[in-house]
Amino acid sequence: MGFIMFLIVGGIIGWLAGLILGKDIPGGIIGNIIAGIIGAWVGGALFGDWGPDLGGIAIVPALIGSIILVFIVSFIMKSMNRSRA
Repeated sequence: MGFIMFLIVGGIIGWLAGLILGKDIPGGIIGNIIAGIIGAWVGGALFGDWGPDLGGIAIVPALIGSIILVFIVSFIMKSMNRSRA
């Protein structure tokens, strides 16, 4: 049950990061889960594990890390699309 909760919280964090930035994450639900989990790792590495914890993920650093990740991925995707045109 803990792993499923981890995936759900990761997906919600990735989805919220995309909403805050107004960017779509490639891959839909799977992309949101991946962005949330990687963002949680990045946020935990940069900011530590402070704030409320849900499903083994510290929410505030995970959200900040996911926002950073979504911003970087959207910037890379935009520059790749520009170079093809």
